[in-house]
Amino acid sequence: MSETTQRLGQIDPKPLSDRTCVVTGASRGIGKSIALELARAGADVAVNYRSSEEKARSVAETIEASGETSIPVQADVADPGQVDRMVETVHDEMGEVDVLVNNAGITIDRKFEDMSHEDWQRVIDVNLGGTFNCTKAFFDDIKAADQGRLINISSVVGQQGNYGQANYATSKGGLFAFTRTLALELARDGSTANVVAPGFTETDMLEKVPERVREHILEKIPLNRFAETEDIVGMVRFLASDRSSYMTGQVLGINGGMEW
Repeated sequence: MSETTQRLGQIDPKPLSDRTCVVTGASRGIGKSIALELARAGADVAVNYRSSEEKARSVAETIEASGETSIPVQADVADPGQVDRMVETVHDEMGEVDVLVNNAGITIDRKFEDMSHEDWQRVIDVNLGGTFNCTKAFFDDIKAADQGRLINISSVVGQQGNYGQANYATSKGGLFAFTRTLALELARDGSTANVVAPGFTETDMLEKVPERVREHILEKIPLNRFAETEDIVGMVRFLASDRSSYMTGQVLGINGGMEW
């Protein structure tokens, strides 16, 4: 057997088999695909949802059928009390957490002149405040884990802005500074924090965008297509694994070559 073959033979098909993960907003879209991918890599996964219980239960059942442990767990991430109850449920049923993927997010799109205080605050509360709430709640777990992982899902919109999305862009841009700071604070314990910033991805959010706007966005993407959720999940899997142990405080763009 050649040296190259020996090295390839050592690749672990389930590199996350000793990890417990929480993915927020995991009943659909990017979050669902992340939860399924982490499970394929051997992780046990808590599937967070706010209101889509049936969809979240379906994701958890799919994971269970593959041989890993999974539970659906309800919490509006913008509500610290609900997040605390989610933590209790996860700890009771799955133990301490190694990997937290903050994916939950919403949009309320308006031109700034038409944006109300309520429009602004709700998006900030969920996208940025929810990341704070969940990270705060699971911080001790991540810090204590052998190789804890904090993975925040942002957006190319947080890097370059987007017409009609002042609230969303601000919430996603704030994740960069938050994550870099947490990376510094977690480093001495051997845990990491990184950001994945997807481009425009074929999810429910993009389906709501008018066709003329979709065409305008597509013109700005060098690869000339929108991302599929499968384009995103491989990076999250890598960040959750031991192979990313020397990467922290980074913003990883998966956007088809868009400039920012």
